[in-house]
Amino acid sequence: MNADPLIKNQVQIKRAYEDNKLEKRLVRLTGQAIADFNMIEANDKVMVCMSGGKDSYAMLDVLIKLRARAPIDFDLIAVNLDQKQPSFPETVLPDYLSKLKIPFHIETRNTYSIVKRLVPEGKTTCSLCSRLRRGILYRVASELGATKIALGHHRDDVLETLFLNLFYGGRLKSMPPKLQSDDGKHIVIRPLVYVPERDLVRYMKLKDFPIIPCDLCGSQPNLKRAEMKALICEWEKKFPGRIENIFGALAHISPSHLMDASQYDFKNLRVSGFPDAQGDMAFDEDPCVSHESSDASDQVRPIYFTPTGA
Repeated sequence: MNADPLIKNQVQIKRAYEDNKLEKRLVRLTGQAIADFNMIEANDKVMVCMSGGKDSYAMLDVLIKLRARAPIDFDLIAVNLDQKQPSFPETVLPDYLSKLKIPFHIETRNTYSIVKRLVPEGKTTCSLCSRLRRGILYRVASELGATKIALGHHRDDVLETLFLNLFYGGRLKSMPPKLQSDDGKHIVIRPLVYVPERDLVRYMKLKDFPIIPCDLCGSQPNLKRAEMKALICEWEKKFPGRIENIFGALAHISPSHLMDASQYDFKNLRVSGFPDAQGDMAFDEDPCVSHESSDASDQVRPIYFTPTGA
């Protein structure tokens, strides 16, 4: 008779433990990324771009936690671009942000009608929508005096972009953790760059964020990015560690072993008579060494990637 309550209590304790571990992991990985790439500095005003999706909610939540314990002072201001999508719930984000007692700004621009007018039916809207949003957010950042623009892209977004450029664009290119904006006036940061999407999905459920769906990108079938997402999911299931290795490779680049003459001076390469660490000795390394983890679910760092300062 007493077995069921006991089991239920044990399940609740285990769930609370896992939830706490998840939150600590997100905070740790985000703080680690911020430190590794010097994303946020003293007296920065960080404009946190809020789309209403799980990633931006989690980013804001974690940044608030980090600000409370950071050794430096910096400000946060949440910004949402209301693109006048027909079903966009205008009060959801203001209500949520007001409860957090954090400064926020809602920018209203009818980019939805522009995208629908200019993009033919059945064509991908992401490129035009992204360019319009980017220009508006840069302007708003200047008006608000923001020194950093924080976007909620996570580890899987980085990998999906890498694969998209590789498979369809013929380029080795992805999303950097930190970059200068197109207009040269802002620094864009991605604090969640180390965080796997699966953790953000769990965190969304844990925090019960009021998710706002997108009627533009979220409603498009057969997107190439969706194919890349499915590929990543399949590899994570079938080949544990593969995704971590690919992500780690982004931080271990050898230009001398690729073919971009703009990044390495192949034409003027001559015999020097001295050993070269970038020479053919690199081929002696065996990348196919087995790695084991006692707790695969908690293996959050890429196998071949140890962030600086870790």
